[in-house]
Amino acid sequence: MSEKRPETMQRITTPELAEAFIAEQVEAIKAQVGDKKVLLALSGGVDSSVVAALLIKAIGRQLVCVHVNHGLLRKGEPEQVIEVFGKQLNANLVYVDATDRFLDKLAGVSDPETKRKIIGKEFIDVFAEEAKKQEGIKFLAQGTIYPDILESDGVKAHHNVGGLPEELDFELVEPVKFLYKDEVRVVGKQLGLPDQMVFRQPFPGPGLGVRCVGAITRDRLEALRAADAIVREEIGKLTPVPWQYFCAIPDFVSTGIRYVNGKGERYMGWAVVIRAVNTVDAVTATVPEIPFSVLCTIRNRIIETVPGVNRVLWDISEKPVSTIEWE
Repeated sequence: MSEKRPETMQRITTPELAEAFIAEQVEAIKAQVGDKKVLLALSGGVDSSVVAALLIKAIGRQLVCVHVNHGLLRKGEPEQVIEVFGKQLNANLVYVDATDRFLDKLAGVSDPETKRKIIGKEFIDVFAEEAKKQEGIKFLAQGTIYPDILESDGVKAHHNVGGLPEELDFELVEPVKFLYKDEVRVVGKQLGLPDQMVFRQPFPGPGLGVRCVGAITRDRLEALRAADAIVREEIGKLTPVPWQYFCAIPDFVSTGIRYVNGKGERYMGWAVVIRAVNTVDAVTATVPEIPFSVLCTIRNRIIETVPGVNRVLWDISEKPVSTIEWE
């Protein structure tokens, strides 16, 4: 039976309400944890980041944050985690660069579900290995929020915590489990986390692995990472900003022309597909209008700076029948 959000719990919509919630949770965390250590898989997403900041406020370096870089994160995300938590908040941060390990396992794999399973299993294995290196860990913190409880019967499946080995018998610490996403953001702002982290766009657990469509190659993945940064920067300037915006690179090439020493020659290059949607519940999604001038700016920046790309496309498909992500 799923836990229920208390009927008397007030929606957290203001800094004052967020401050009261933080004070309450700090005391609750201290009471639950005592002088023991807590382990947290810190992805850099909204939920895990807010939980990390809450726990640091409550128990400081008793919290051990493990940030696994699987090589499928967006540009600058690992660096931001290290800067905010390792330097600014003085967290007990363990950074694991497992890029080669993940990409080697994914080499030649084109089926989307197989890719997801490989990424999920490898994350569990890496996190479990790091957990076993730590001494005195009694608790596992999770960024579970209330929709996770409603949708998955209490297990935040996309954090993969449900798959940890049985010998890692931790007690859970879930300080934001009765909050909705908008409330988590208000709390994150009050905790002083940067807007780029608090208002981070929805990002799939497998990361860029499902936007580098088909079998992932390192060169196409790097092109995707670079193009994605451009798309997010330019569309992020719009008012209002779409609910989600990103790009994908399908696993095909088309003919392009480039000039070498003043002479044009044909070559084969990838296509970048821009995707922007608006939605309330992610069950259905519409496509907002993007000014043509913005699309042209994105096109020019990508074509001129991202190696291997010779086309930029705009996906105007709605959900249904299309999904938001390409895989």
